[in-house]
Amino acid sequence: MDNFMKYILFLGLISLLSPACRSLNPASPFDVKKVPAVPDYAQLRNWAAHPEKKDAADRTPNGLRDEQATAAVDVFFIHPTTYLGTRGGENNWNAAVDNARLNATTDSSTILFQASIFNGVGRVFAPRYRQAHLNVFHSDDKVSNQQALDTAYADVAAAFDYYLKHWNKGRPFIIASHSQGAVHAKTLLLKVVENTPLQKQLVAGYIVGWRVERDFFKNLPPCTSPDQTGCYCSWRTWKAKYGRRKANEPNSVCVNPLSWTITEGEYAPKSANRGGVVRPFATLRPGLTDAEVWRGFLLADKPKFPGSILFVRKNYHIGDFNLYYLNVRENAQARAAAFLKK
Repeated sequence: MDNFMKYILFLGLISLLSPACRSLNPASPFDVKKVPAVPDYAQLRNWAAHPEKKDAADRTPNGLRDEQATAAVDVFFIHPTTYLGTRGGENNWNAAVDNARLNATTDSSTILFQASIFNGVGRVFAPRYRQAHLNVFHSDDKVSNQQALDTAYADVAAAFDYYLKHWNKGRPFIIASHSQGAVHAKTLLLKVVENTPLQKQLVAGYIVGWRVERDFFKNLPPCTSPDQTGCYCSWRTWKAKYGRRKANEPNSVCVNPLSWTITEGEYAPKSANRGGVVRPFATLRPGLTDAEVWRGFLLADKPKFPGSILFVRKNYHIGDFNLYYLNVRENAQARAAAFLKK
């Protein structure tokens, strides 16, 4: 089986990993003595993406350019869970940042297909962190789950603090994130950015693949127009037919990544999709899918691409960003331009 078909199978099967991984849940409660070493963010090896190193976030699909060298904006990207416990040794509560195999997986997936979206608008900083195991979202051990997430967030906060002190120099910034990364982005924006001087530097937040309640922030509004700044976007993508029956979280913020509004029921057709990215990464696929806000979720028709017959999931979580790759990229550029014009 060639690499392309393996990836298509990965797309179809990743949502099935959660039940399988439950049997690999850490056998004992969270133990601080077993937590991996704290990363030193002065070391570039502890960054999955950084302007001073060559990394997967520097790549672009055909026809696009990496604009980081001339960008006036920075992007702090918090990657999702790639620590799945599917191989030997990957069943602790938190991942070590020097796990070479895990880092290679992170770089070839989320850094390439998600973080690279933002190299058209800013310098991309993406820390490696002691991410919590996937099973923190399924385990009944709520105390250990929270301790693992707290450990992961501590790294994210430390990395952001190091970035601010050593590289930001007052530049505007975007915070972008997905899934577990979005969990940490919510907390970071709430505790570190909202109601502080940093809020004036915030171009926008992309808190994607995780629920954001409408009243979670007090002074940080959801984005309701394409060039609004100082706001945040959030969406979670489900297959349309499934979502119309199951979606029911009206108190959750959902921004349509094709129209950039939060209007309930407003439909954006496939023709509005400037280009999504699956495999191969170099190929942009205009019209890959559509988008509609529905009761707190984003509904989308099944995307069509070579091998998509194997993509049978009802939850399109894995594609939250890359199904709308070019639209997100151009939106980040539009918000940055509006911010800099001010």
